[in-house]
This record gives sequence, structure tokens and C-alpha cells, in this order.
Amino acid sequence: MKYDRLILATNNQNKIAEITAILSGLDILLLSKADFVDFPDVPETGATLEENALLKARAAYAKYQVPCIADDTGLLVDHLNGAPGVMSARYAGENCSYADNNKKLLAELAEIPESLRTAAFVTVIALVDAEGEHCFVGEVKGRILEEARGDNGFGYDPVFFYPPHDRTFAEMNPAEKNLISHRSLALRKLWEWLSSQT
Repeated sequence: MKYDRLILATNNQNKIAEITAILSGLDILLLSKADFVDFPDVPETGATLEENALLKARAAYAKYQVPCIADDTGLLVDHLNGAPGVMSARYAGENCSYADNNKKLLAELAEIPESLRTAAFVTVIALVDAEGEHCFVGEVKGRILEEARGDNGFGYDPVFFYPPHDRTFAEMNPAEKNLISHRSLALRKLWEWLSSQT
């Protein structure tokens, strides 16, 4: 199947910016909520990141019959048995801010030593089209600091320390982060798959 258009089925402007930048080299028109009237708002009721990504991509594809991709991303902290996980975006409650989530996470890990603050960022990108469904996964490992550092990025980026670069994701500029992030790893797999289609 030849792809000339893809809908990015997300309302998160930060994610749209990252995905658009990472996929900018593909000869594919990327559409988003701004290009449609009455874009579906899909509750993330799945038990896994994959389920949530598929829910969003399926809804947009069903409505517009244009191939759709959607992502769901979670921060999985080992000491918290994988929390916040699928609840990452609303860890501190519905309509909470990124700062609220980070504050709660740091409080949960108060007094926990550095060796036990390991975590992973995981992104699942779901693609839904007329021929079926595919999921692409990216993961990076790091640890949670005791306080936020950096002014870039979004979400948990200020508290997620990435040892290979000796910085938090929020201390990297967007181009640096887009080379190594969980979302970029998943999107590269999607890119390779799209490039292989004719």
C-alpha cells in the first residue's frame, strides 16, 4: 500500500511537533486535528499503552478513512512497579499539569536512593489503515532525579535522566532529543515500515 497521507490522531501539540519533526523526511502529508472538523476525542481506557494507541488510531480511521497513527507513551518506574505507566498523563489526577505529575512522582520517590530510581520511557505507535493494524515500540532507560532539571521538552522530561548523554531530556534541545528518544525509536520503526510499502 502506498501512503500519501497520514493522520496524527492526537490532541497533544507537543507530540504533534515531535512526530512532525521526526517524520519530516517522508514524502507523506501529515494531517492533524487542525485539518478536520469534529475530530474524535477518545478516552484512554485501555489497560496497556498499545491498547490506548490503537483506540485513538481506530477512531480517527473509522471517521475519516485515511490511514492514522496514534501514540501512547508511559513512564515506567521500577520501584513503583511500573507506575505511572498508562496513567502517566494523568498521574496526579484528571486535568493535572506536567508539573503536578512531576511533583507527585518525586514525592513518591522521596528518600529512595539513586540505585533504585531506575525507569524507562516507552512509546507505542499504532498505525491503522484499510489493510490492518500495526504497532511499533520504542524504549529508553534512565533514572528519575531528585529534582527537575532543564527547561525543554514536556511531561516527565525534566526528571528523566538519560545516562548516555549525562543530562535530562529537558536539558537537551529538540533536535538532540529527537535522535534518541523513545518516541523517535518507535517512529523510526514506523518510517522503515512505511518506506518498505509500495
